[in-house]
Amino acid sequence: MRFRDYIRDRLWFYAIAALSFGLMLLFLSAYRVSGQLVTFIAVIFILFLISEELVGFFRKRHFYTDLMGKLELLDKKYLIHEMVQKPGFLEGELTYDVLCQAHKAMCEEVSKYQRSSADFREFIEMWVHEVKLPVASLQLMAHNHSDRLGEKFLEQLRRIDGYTDQVLYYARSESAEKDYIIKENSLKRTVSNVALKNREDIQLAGASIETEGLDVSVMTDGKWLEFILGQFIANSLKYTVEGRDIVMRISAEELSDRVLLHFRDNGIGIPERDISRVFDKSFTGENGRSYAKSTGMGLYIVKSLCERLGHTISVTSEQGSYTEFTIAFSKNDFYKM
Repeated sequence: MRFRDYIRDRLWFYAIAALSFGLMLLFLSAYRVSGQLVTFIAVIFILFLISEELVGFFRKRHFYTDLMGKLELLDKKYLIHEMVQKPGFLEGELTYDVLCQAHKAMCEEVSKYQRSSADFREFIEMWVHEVKLPVASLQLMAHNHSDRLGEKFLEQLRRIDGYTDQVLYYARSESAEKDYIIKENSLKRTVSNVALKNREDIQLAGASIETEGLDVSVMTDGKWLEFILGQFIANSLKYTVEGRDIVMRISAEELSDRVLLHFRDNGIGIPERDISRVFDKSFTGENGRSYAKSTGMGLYIVKSLCERLGHTISVTSEQGSYTEFTIAFSKNDFYKM
């Protein structure tokens, strides 16, 4: 708060004070009061005016400067009322009360939307669980009658199953604390489970998986990691180069402070201008538009799950040659305690 701004805001008060002072002088003149007494009264009046304004200015400046300074530093600005003390002047008290009431109203509104969001997420999770049962039944029936239904029918069922998995993991990624368990997991066993789960798609596409150095364990949630690797495999089978054998290489690299899991395919690659956005929500890019109908959610969910698990993920690619995803698992004994 600047002094000149404070003075400008108080012009109405000075106008009234000047008018009152003029009327007082007229009144004193009418009663023929001596000049010395008038001067004495004028000095007292001006001293009172200056003192009152200075005290008022410094009290307000202290409160509002403190308020604005702490507001600038706060990351969560809605907590500002907890950072300042209730001032000792009426205008400041009213401002403080307004901040408290606004924060209370905001908390109530946020709580309402959180409950609504939690209810919706719970419904989605329950719906996915229920819909997976008939999908599994259809897959079993299709296997038993594969001669009549054909591989295309099975493929479509597997796609439905994959998309329902995406919905489930997306819903759970928003409340990770409910569902994930961090413990020691063997990368070799995890990759084997994923390969087995996607065996039919891999065989149908004529793809092969090469592994190297997977005899290492990492601290993660095995189920979530299997989903992440499943997304990589699905993308590799989706974005292929016609006439080129599909090869996926999965390898682990153990460093002093972390373990790196590399997943590399020899597909169409990602254009350089799209690489920085492949993990963005609903981003399909040139490949998603040209080669397959993509929702742009798979890699977004993968990135979100990695963040929840405390892993980092990166991607490198060369268009027409390869795409490689790397997940970094920190070595931390905290979870083993």
